[in-house]
Amino acid sequence: MARTHTEVPFEPEWCLESYRDSLVASDRSPATVRAYCSDLAQFFQWCDGEGIKGPKEVTKRTLRAYLVSMTERGDERTSLSRRRASLRGYFAWLVERGLLEADPAYRLSAPKPSATLPKIVVRSQLDVLLDADWGSDAISLRDRAVCEILYGAGLRVSEVCSLSLQSIDTKSGLVRVLGKGRKERIVPLHETAVASVQLWIREGRASLMNENSPVDALFYNLRGNVLGPRDVRRILDSRVSQGHVHPHALRHTFATHLLEGGADLRIVQEMLGHESLTTTQIYTHVSKSRLQKVHHDSHPRA
Repeated sequence: MARTHTEVPFEPEWCLESYRDSLVASDRSPATVRAYCSDLAQFFQWCDGEGIKGPKEVTKRTLRAYLVSMTERGDERTSLSRRRASLRGYFAWLVERGLLEADPAYRLSAPKPSATLPKIVVRSQLDVLLDADWGSDAISLRDRAVCEILYGAGLRVSEVCSLSLQSIDTKSGLVRVLGKGRKERIVPLHETAVASVQLWIREGRASLMNENSPVDALFYNLRGNVLGPRDVRRILDSRVSQGHVHPHALRHTFATHLLEGGADLRIVQEMLGHESLTTTQIYTHVSKSRLQKVHHDSHPRA
């Protein structure tokens, strides 16, 4: 079997395994641990090509040269920002452990991600997803419940996939979500979404289970395993005939529609599970751009 980036046997001076253990111990998500360690593994390989054998030989100039090389290779700004975050976390950890005297990544700059506005789902696509008659078979009941939650509560696709039977209180219309950094939040769920979930649990869920299915999971795929992000993408691709809809676009649409309806920005921030209000504020720009388009298309002098 081919080695992955993080399985390359680097010199022990890099302490990659110890750093990985530290990330796991600090309760970082498996996806974050994989991404950070993969970034670092690529950096170590680049250093090896430059004749740099350990962190004590790395300077700020080294790190800047590495980011420049990644830029020339074609990395997007978002990827460069993540690499920078991986490097800063790693070298700060080395200093904290007394393995390095000075931090070469301190105040290391990287290109800021371009502020592209998130795409939202158009009305006709929402009608197909939420109002069309899909049928009453188990798959249709599951697919409708998944889409209702994605749009009705604005959850990340990974959060929907990790829901359990205990996550949703159908009496109060609340869903308990375990988000990024294992932070828990509670989000309201409207009556239509609650009814869709109840119908799925009552009439469809058991038919997709088998003897190996996790008994507490809310959603299953055709093999009886816990529904995964790829399964959700397939659901949307099969249900929307008028162009592709990414699961995250339903989250964007949820936030945009709330703000257009007059919701307070901080309340939307709490429902989305954003740590920073700045992250949520991008949806105010989406609303403004839509208002400008309506004005341009409708006003006689626009």
